[in-house]
Amino acid sequence: MMYEAVLFDFDGVVVETPSSKRLSDALGRTYEKLDRSGPAAETLQELMCGDFESIADRCHGLGIETDVFCAQAAREMVRTQREEVERGLRSAYDDVTAVRSLDRPLGIVSDNHPTVVSTLLDRFGLRSLFETIYGCPLTPDGLSRRKPDPTNIEAAMDSLEADDALYVGDRAVDIRAADNAGIDSVLLSRSGDGGIDEDVDPTYRLPSLSGLPSVLE
Repeated sequence: MMYEAVLFDFDGVVVETPSSKRLSDALGRTYEKLDRSGPAAETLQELMCGDFESIADRCHGLGIETDVFCAQAAREMVRTQREEVERGLRSAYDDVTAVRSLDRPLGIVSDNHPTVVSTLLDRFGLRSLFETIYGCPLTPDGLSRRKPDPTNIEAAMDSLEADDALYVGDRAVDIRAADNAGIDSVLLSRSGDGGIDEDVDPTYRLPSLSGLPSVLE
C-alpha cells in the first residue's frame, strides 16, 4: 500500500531495548544525588506510564522541586543508555538495513528521551535515514505525550507533510497510539511467539523489519 510516510518506534524496533534494571539504578542515583531516598523501581514505572502527578506528589513529600528531580533523572537515564552502547550492551538490530531500501519519508516516534534517540542514531550511523524525530523529555508536556497519546505521531506526520502514514511498533501501546492517530500499524514480533496477548488489532504483523518493503509494495 502506498503510505505517504513510515514512522517507527525506537526501542525494540530500531535498537535493542534498554535494561530496566540499569534505568532503575539510574533513578536510584538520582535520589542519592539529591540527598534523598526513594523507590527507584516504582518511580521508573511512573515515568514509563507518564504519571507526572505521582512523581510530583512524591517529590513534594520528599521536599524536592519536581523540575529539579526530573532534570537530574533525565541526565542519569541518558548517561546510562549511552554507557550501555559504549560497553556493547545494546546495539541496533541487523534487520534495520531493510529500512534503507524504503523510498518514502521516514520518522521516529519514541517514548524515550529525544537526546537518547538522536545520540544512538548517530552512534549507529542511522541518523540520515530519518527526516524527523520525536521523543518524550522528562517534563509534564513530554510525559503527557507518551503513547498511546497520538500527539507525537500526528506531529511527525505534519513535519513530513503526510496525510497518511504507517507506524511500526513492538508493543500494544504502539498499536493503540496508531489507532488513536487514525493510521495503520505494524506489530513487530521478533520473538516469533505470535505477538501480544492484549486486545490490539494491528494492520500487519511481522517477525522482522525485513518484511516491511513487501508491505509497502
